[in-house]
Amino acid sequence: MKIVGIDEAGKGPVIGPMCVGGVMMDETKLSALKNLGVADSKKISPKMRSRLAGQIKKYSDEVFILEISAGQIDELRKVMSMNQIMVLTFSKVLEQLHPEKAYVDAADVNAERFGDSILEKYSKQYPEKAKDMSIISKHQADAIYPVVSAASIVAKVRRDEMIEEIKAEYGVDFGSGYPSDPKTKKFLADWFFEHKELPDFVRHSWKTASNITTSGV
Repeated sequence: MKIVGIDEAGKGPVIGPMCVGGVMMDETKLSALKNLGVADSKKISPKMRSRLAGQIKKYSDEVFILEISAGQIDELRKVMSMNQIMVLTFSKVLEQLHPEKAYVDAADVNAERFGDSILEKYSKQYPEKAKDMSIISKHQADAIYPVVSAASIVAKVRRDEMIEEIKAEYGVDFGSGYPSDPKTKKFLADWFFEHKELPDFVRHSWKTASNITTSGV
């Protein structure tokens, strides 16, 4: 049976893209993932994540990473909630891979509803394929299912690469990009003070960003 694990990296930051990773493999190869020592990407060092990402690609039938820019997130948030964006992007990954079973890290407080919503959206595009597909949606799936851990790792590695590319292109260091990071908040305030606007790689719809632009810091 062909299975897919899906997870995101970068849902919460005010800076940079979100990446949704999908890892497809034959169910019989799951033991190989376990032997690699895959786990929740947040609990693995960057160096180990990079090494594991390469190994994961060797054992997988296909790896797909959907990249959603800060600007795209801002546009989508004009017409839908963040949970709906998660449903949309996870279903987009399914549309690329078409597994028989999918394991997803639930982004909704109601894990079952999240899985049902993804399947419903997927079935509108591929009704025949959806008939034979099932979705297992769980909170902390990246710590439960190795194939979701694998998706978490490849998504996190790609997002980290993109963040480093932004820092190099603009010659700036904004820290982690998360709203709770003092370095990130200082970067946003300083940039706005100098340029009177925030750069394109910032999610303008985030409260952290809008507070700065509306207060004129």
